[in-house]
Amino acid sequence: MTKIKRNKLYKPLINSLKLMGVIAISIALLVWITSLNQEVEQPAGKKLSDSVLEYEDMLYQELKKYQKEAYTPVVMALMMQESGGRGNDPMQASESYCGEVGCIKDASLSIEQGVKYFVHVLGKADGDIKLALQSYNFGEGFISYVKDRNATYSKSLAISFSQKKYQELKATGIYACIRKEAEAYEACYGDILYVEAVLDYYPRALHYVEQQKDTTFVNIS
Repeated sequence: MTKIKRNKLYKPLINSLKLMGVIAISIALLVWITSLNQEVEQPAGKKLSDSVLEYEDMLYQELKKYQKEAYTPVVMALMMQESGGRGNDPMQASESYCGEVGCIKDASLSIEQGVKYFVHVLGKADGDIKLALQSYNFGEGFISYVKDRNATYSKSLAISFSQKKYQELKATGIYACIRKEAEAYEACYGDILYVEAVLDYYPRALHYVEQQKDTTFVNIS
């Protein structure tokens, strides 16, 4: 077989291999660009655990009973801060349910009570989400404390309330600072940075729930 005939015989094969190579490179490039876009689209904030994400629909349905389903990402972020979605009381709602820690042994009851209490403090706080969140941690007495001063939620008021309650209850020995930042203020009742901690999870919670539900959710600035 002559060299010219051999080249003619292999030319279609070579062209096919070249085309396949171009297609493979194009697909790889498309996948790479898509992955970059997905990375760019990821919201800021801390990641939620798989356990919390699994509770999304249950939280949504429970909030819907009160016509507060728009607050689903807020309560998801709250749950993440409370427990990471772990345990039988993922909303850490026992104290608001029975007055003591550990009485709730069922996650469904925890969500039912936790949502009920969140909606309660949200109403008392006149829709001030940050005040409601801090009151979920401190108790609804914080709402009265803020309103008595004709104010809205602020970190400084959270600190002063924590200081006051800690001095009142210090002798019981059941309270200790859970953060180094609180030690400097002797503000060891509850968590003075609770609102900030919850809102660190909020952007990811909002992003997730917007992909799951055709609902307009609250956006916290």
